Amino acid sequence: MPIARRPPTGKIDELLPAERTPADYQRLVDDPRADQETLLALARSPYSFVRSAVADSPRADASTLAAIPLDDLPRWTRNHILAATARHPNADRPTLLRTLRAVAESLDRPGERPYAAALSLALRPELTPAEILTLTARRNASARMIKGVRRALSCRPDHAHHAG
Repeated sequence: MPIARRPPTGKIDELLPAERTPADYQRLVDDPRADQETLLALARSPYSFVRSAVADSPRADASTLAAIPLDDLPRWTRNHILAATARHPNADRPTLLRTLRAVAESLDRPGERPYAAALSLALRPELTPAEILTLTARRNASARMIKGVRRALSCRPDHAHHAG
């Protein structure tokens, strides 16, 4: 059952018109007046497309990315946010580890295919090859995803240091 959330308020109220639509929240993600506190509130929006916009925002910091709730989202949106977070330049190691855990959990659910996130994580030097390779042992890891993850790991600049 989806978690009921109210649209964020506070500083957001100052930045949006009194009569607003859900799209106004999405536009606010790119508004230069929106600081990290505002982006963090938007990351917790009840609107999945607003959460996706936050994950895609180059201004979102690691703590904002880590705060995006995933459990109540449709599969496609959840996979999009996982992939966006995995490749986000501001994602730090703790955020990437959280994303890795979410991808691993997704790979254990029927019908989930967070393959883009898995491939993006494999390219991140903040994560070790051993951490990434745990994804290849998950129940729904496809042969194609496994091959892609191994290929991505072999392309990493740190590959020579981890080859063994």
